[in-house]
Amino acid sequence: MCEGALGAAHPNTLTSVDNLAGLYSSQGRYAEAEPLFQRVLCEWERVLGAAHPDTLTSVNNLAGLYSSQGHYAKAEPLFQRVLRERERALGAAHPDTLTSVNNLANLYLSQGRYVEAEPLFQRALGEREQVLGAAHPDTLRSVNNLAGLYLSQGRYVEAEPLFRHAVDGLRIVLGEAHPYFKIVAENHERCLAQLRNRG
Repeated sequence: MCEGALGAAHPNTLTSVDNLAGLYSSQGRYAEAEPLFQRVLCEWERVLGAAHPDTLTSVNNLAGLYSSQGHYAKAEPLFQRVLRERERALGAAHPDTLTSVNNLANLYLSQGRYVEAEPLFQRALGEREQVLGAAHPDTLRSVNNLAGLYLSQGRYVEAEPLFRHAVDGLRIVLGEAHPYFKIVAENHERCLAQLRNRG
């Protein structure tokens, strides 16, 4: 309906295309999602330019799709592009920039590139603590991310207090029934189990 009434390149049409692509992606229907994400990105680049926030969101969406499929070589330059442009336009400590820092760190973590992931997770955590405060959900998410990196490396002694901090904070701000709280609590239990096994 949007295409018929407004045209293929109208912002409302592109939003609908992007929504449909996101649905397919969440269902694991990657082959159907990819051309839709690519279409939206091409149109935003043509209409708005390469560095516009909407264009960068589309770049990030396509990178996320590739990352979900394990196509890391395709995802990495896209995540790097978004981070570079957001740093330039928004600054190093902007929430959107820090989301990009975290996305790139997670990509490296997925590949076992721990040396590259760690400073990015640390940066996101440090900046979020300064900008948002220690008790903000996004800050606590960064605490969990860094702890997860340490857990993946078998650095349980370093991971455990971070997990405990994240669990305690998220219990207050989200509640124990929240799905993300349950994920972090499970991570903490896995870490504790590893420490018990070592003891």
